[in-house]
Amino acid sequence: MGIKLGERRAIVLDISDTTPEQPPLLSPEELSAFTDFDLIYRSLCALMFNYVPTSGHPGGSISSGRFVAWTIFASLDYDFSDPERPDADMVSYAAGHKALGLYAMWALRNEIARIGAPELLPTETRLQLRLEDLLGFRHNPVTNTPLFRKMEAKPLDGHPTPATPFVRLSTGASGVGLPASLGLAIGAADYYGADPPRVHIIEGEGGLTPGRTAEALAAAGTASLGNAVMHLDWNQASIDSNRVCREGDLPGDYVQWTPAELAYLNDWNVISVADGADFQQVAAAQRRALEMDNGQPTMIVYRTTKGWQYGIEGRASHGAGHKLCSAEFYEALKPFEDMTNLEIPRCDADDPACGRGSDLAVVEKCYWEALVTVRRAIEARIDMVSVLADGLRSARGRLVARRRAPRAHAPRVEAVFENTSAVVETPDHLGLEPGSKTTLRGELGRVLDHCNRVSNGALMIAAADLLGSTSVATGGKAFADGYWNAVTNPEARLITIGGICEDAISGVMSGLSSYGRHIGVGASYGAFIAPLGHIASRLHAIGNQARQAVAPGPYRPFILVLAHAGLKTGEDGPTHADPQALQLIQENFPRGTMITLTPWDPQEVWHLVCEALGKRPAVIAPVVTRPAEVVIDRAARGLAPARSARQGVYLLREASGAPKATVVLQGSEVAYAFVQDALPLLENDGIDLAVFYVASNELFDLLPNDEQDAIFPEESARAAMGITGFTLPTMYRWITSARGRAATLHPFMKGRYLGSGTGDRVLEEAGLDGRSQYEAIKRYIASS
Repeated sequence: MGIKLGERRAIVLDISDTTPEQPPLLSPEELSAFTDFDLIYRSLCALMFNYVPTSGHPGGSISSGRFVAWTIFASLDYDFSDPERPDADMVSYAAGHKALGLYAMWALRNEIARIGAPELLPTETRLQLRLEDLLGFRHNPVTNTPLFRKMEAKPLDGHPTPATPFVRLSTGASGVGLPASLGLAIGAADYYGADPPRVHIIEGEGGLTPGRTAEALAAAGTASLGNAVMHLDWNQASIDSNRVCREGDLPGDYVQWTPAELAYLNDWNVISVADGADFQQVAAAQRRALEMDNGQPTMIVYRTTKGWQYGIEGRASHGAGHKLCSAEFYEALKPFEDMTNLEIPRCDADDPACGRGSDLAVVEKCYWEALVTVRRAIEARIDMVSVLADGLRSARGRLVARRRAPRAHAPRVEAVFENTSAVVETPDHLGLEPGSKTTLRGELGRVLDHCNRVSNGALMIAAADLLGSTSVATGGKAFADGYWNAVTNPEARLITIGGICEDAISGVMSGLSSYGRHIGVGASYGAFIAPLGHIASRLHAIGNQARQAVAPGPYRPFILVLAHAGLKTGEDGPTHADPQALQLIQENFPRGTMITLTPWDPQEVWHLVCEALGKRPAVIAPVVTRPAEVVIDRAARGLAPARSARQGVYLLREASGAPKATVVLQGSEVAYAFVQDALPLLENDGIDLAVFYVASNELFDLLPNDEQDAIFPEESARAAMGITGFTLPTMYRWITSARGRAATLHPFMKGRYLGSGTGDRVLEEAGLDGRSQYEAIKRYIASS
């Protein structure tokens, strides 16, 4: 028996089946304008690759040009004069390797506005991507060539970042762009409600092959994310293959689905375009996509040819092109020269200065002369400019006419930062009684709940089938039950991202935060989400830094919850009870972009989360354990108050006189073992210690240097030994002597992964239990 898919909310259609009897959408004048524009665009792509050799991806940039041009001049509702306008539709290049095409398209659009609609041209050059800026393609900010400096060209990254106007995300890394783009769409749908801004996602079939993209497709279809429109450049060519997908009777080299099949499987509307170079089909497909009203996301699949009419097609054009100023390069430009009656400046291929690209200033001069030729071609085509400039005016007119406004009771993310900065002490409803029992994860859930209540639900929360287990579900309990769906359950704050999908969770939640109206929260075992969420975290940090070039302002945090962390998850065995997760992210990002939190006492959770939110990093990563702990009476034990954790590093126990040793702790499991078991034994022996706790390396780093020195002076690092529930290198910052490092206790002291069992037994096996700590400290003192 065969397999037949069950009923879907989505629909499937082939645009060629719907257009034969209908008159063409484009008038002869419009068709001529877009056709001419595309030839100029493809020629500019060829120029950019030529003058920045071995850089960029010309093939996919060229094959996607026609449908992207129609998107930005005819389908998008936006205001070209205001790249940051919040109610506008967005274009997101999930296919970050098409950055060459993005920059070419943006620069040509800028020229159209400059010539034909100057009233729409942003007044500040930081909000434009000019033709001059193409001199900075794949160039570093320290580039010192004459024209780069004279023209004040922007250094354009090899893959898109928000340093470019109208770009909201950093993309291009192994499929992260699609989930992050869908995060933008979730943010817009939740904030605006009935008529949200659309997110037009540019992707290729190769970009559908990473696992995280399949996870994200499932999430968008499940959530009825109807404001997501994916434009799929199906050219069948990757770096290594000319048959990525199955097509007809031929099996694919990589996957055995077509893009349409994958999309429909995940409940996406599908519109197939047999010829992605046919502007009439492209226009008809996009019009039909914008008419969709069934609440489901839509994928338009354009069958294209990678490197179309470039002279190199298929996989050979993916990341390569013609040699610098070669005869083949000039042959590719002949249609442009014939149409415009202009000649691209020639270089002598045998001249070492130009032909071999050895003199960057000479190459740059040739490049600029070629760009000026493109400018002259555009200026001479008044009819083309008029049609396209009218498209930009119409785009703004449509946006104004929509009168988009936030939905009633829309989330207000600013309230999270205002409230947590204003309330220093733990609110009464979050207070904990000494002697009671609770979990770190449970207290984090209560803090998330507090933040959601004060902000009308600015936190949207996902987990890898672990919402209840990790306690993050508590953050959504004041809102609608069930999972968020843009159509049927828009008030819920919990959202499913494909199931057990840490990859997509981190990507979607980072994109949600990037939209600027929410804080995305993603949770799983620390063992899984620290490595799997690392790429999305890194790109989110890159994006927040890059955005400062266009829209300076605070970073937009997302929260990556490393739950069930460390050795106290011992029942699950070494595959889950992982001490390595922290090392992947702690002090592993530029200062201020990532803040890790390692509370030991549930009373510290409120203080640490508030302090981190106040610093506005790109990523906040709380590390929280699973088991219930007794709430310590810190004052009775002679320990510093929980609010001291806000410093990042603090003196947990001060010696009454000259300490016999200095000990640095990090990790809830080892801190509890020390406080409850080792410390009483040491006190009984009259051993007086100075004991520090590391609650957040990064919060400590953000203190002024003199405060850091006062809290933890350099001599303390030279004198100390460490005890950590994480890996030894996480202690190197705090333990600087060879003797101290040799004495430091950590989970891998015995050179192997640990076994299964209760947390207490695993600590005992590792030599991290209270008795073992007591004996190790005594040995350290004796060896001094």
